[in-house]
Amino acid sequence: MSNIDFEPAEVARRIDEGDEDLFVLDVRNEDDYEEWRIEDSTNLPIYDELLDHNYSTLEDHLEDLPRDREIAVVCVAGITSARAADFLRERGFDAKSIDDGMNGWGRVHRSYEVDGADGVVQIVRPGTGCISHVVHDGTAAVVVDPSQYVDYYLSEADERDLEIVAVADTHAHADHVSGARRLAGELDVPYHLHGDDAGELEGVAELEDGDSVSVGDRSLEVVHTSGHTPGSVSFTVGDALLSGDTLFLRSVGRPDLEDGDEDAIREASSRLFDSLDRLLELGGDRIVLPGHFSDESIRPLATGLGELREETTNELLGYVEEGDEEAFVETIVESLADEPANYNEIKQINWGKSQPGDDVEELELGPNNCAAN
Repeated sequence: MSNIDFEPAEVARRIDEGDEDLFVLDVRNEDDYEEWRIEDSTNLPIYDELLDHNYSTLEDHLEDLPRDREIAVVCVAGITSARAADFLRERGFDAKSIDDGMNGWGRVHRSYEVDGADGVVQIVRPGTGCISHVVHDGTAAVVVDPSQYVDYYLSEADERDLEIVAVADTHAHADHVSGARRLAGELDVPYHLHGDDAGELEGVAELEDGDSVSVGDRSLEVVHTSGHTPGSVSFTVGDALLSGDTLFLRSVGRPDLEDGDEDAIREASSRLFDSLDRLLELGGDRIVLPGHFSDESIRPLATGLGELREETTNELLGYVEEGDEEAFVETIVESLADEPANYNEIKQINWGKSQPGDDVEELELGPNNCAAN
């Protein structure tokens, strides 16, 4: 990376800190921007023009750009944005391109300590909406739902002087390629996954409801929360509830990615209803740590289970609270969004039915659509 580029991680950090000196200019086409973008960025759809070294539209909009802020220009892979940034610098703007564009943005990981949940580190990928966790006792650690970028977790463990003793997935993911098997293999530690989601994987330490995963002096207690997938689980540890893709802060996990037939969706939705009811019985003092987010800006992504029950932002959880399974199922069936991009290919990899190819990083780039509504 040159000194005229921004590291994607630096941009994420500054956005996270509310840095008002940074202005993000996205030069991709409008459809691409509307589908997937950096939070609070501004779109000037000149991607095709920049490919042809045509700067006329950019020239026409110079008065719309701030001269008293740093401008981070982003495109798909950092090429056309570099052209735009060069053009802007020549006209007196403090502009840099974001290295590797939205591809680089999708690889950013940010870690957070979780207040009220000792020994839990939340790792957020702002570009994909994916969340993983490191649970530790100060010496030993278990990594839950790691991304394919396993070096990040190794570095996190090294920085905290932790030994990773196990790796777990809350379910067979459809939106991102799991790094759990690779991480467990490199460290020669167990890989935990519920048997109903194991597909053709070998060497899995299969989880069942009521099991415990030891992490030094602590343990993760397994709650089988079927619905999003047949083998979805949640973990409780101390006051924390790692809810995977069963319960999000404003929605629940969609139940249609295993089988899109309406009868199958209804059956899975009913199982999900029962699973959420089990989680509600755990008590309001639990801190919910989900496996995904959409556009929530709070960091870490955490809230009390009691707060979720009292708020009205999670309509589907409200139906569970009221015991209205029919409304719950009908709302899911009627409001399912587009399926996650490339989810079939990703699931085949995570099930062990196919090997990742050269495009494995590109498979998971784009908006996250794992929520039911």
